[in-house]
Amino acid sequence: MADNTGNGGRPANHARPPRRPLADQDRFGLLLVLLICTYVVSAFTKGRWTDGAQVVLYGAAAILSLRTSDVPKRYAGIIAAGLLAGTAIMVALALISRTGLGIANIWVALVMLFVVCVIVYSVLSKDEVTIQSIYGAFSAYMILGLMFSSIFSAIDHLGGGHFFAHGEPANTETFQYFSFTTLTTLGYGDFTAAGPPGRAIAVLEALTGQVFLATLVARLVAAFRSPRQRAQ
Repeated sequence: MADNTGNGGRPANHARPPRRPLADQDRFGLLLVLLICTYVVSAFTKGRWTDGAQVVLYGAAAILSLRTSDVPKRYAGIIAAGLLAGTAIMVALALISRTGLGIANIWVALVMLFVVCVIVYSVLSKDEVTIQSIYGAFSAYMILGLMFSSIFSAIDHLGGGHFFAHGEPANTETFQYFSFTTLTTLGYGDFTAAGPPGRAIAVLEALTGQVFLATLVARLVAAFRSPRQRAQ
């Protein structure tokens, strides 16, 4: 009897779904570059306009992560529209007052959390671990540091008193420095949180960083194979 399955003897309904085009798979590297640029801009510039530009860059990173993910285009368009509207509102708040900047920091933290979830889901849903998967994991790790930095900034702008002990300066540069040294558990000790909220979030960040490195990143690096190795 002739084989009418058209799939090497396998039923047609068992055929694997088509892979996404390569153009849709190579944006994790671009996302990582955008995140590095965002960090550099905020680390070497100061002022309210810098804070507003940072919110815009984070919004762009969120939209780029949506384009890289497997979220259906219909839902991705709705989410992207909400991100654009929210980003515009938060930029205006960040430029108005200290409280507005604190609210914008909360928005940024929520957006970054969403981006991390989208990236991790997209990376883990792939059948193979490629260099783009590694870029995605490192992007998510960097986003975690930026997310906790925004949370620390929100605590400082919405709360009373100094965030850092001994009256150390609290600004975007020091929050990011404190966040990444906490995430990587370096713990230099030159900046420490003065109040219970900051200390609690710092402990949570340190635990998150270790779990993230020991599970997702380590797993992906161990499973990575070059194109030549996959061909063999």
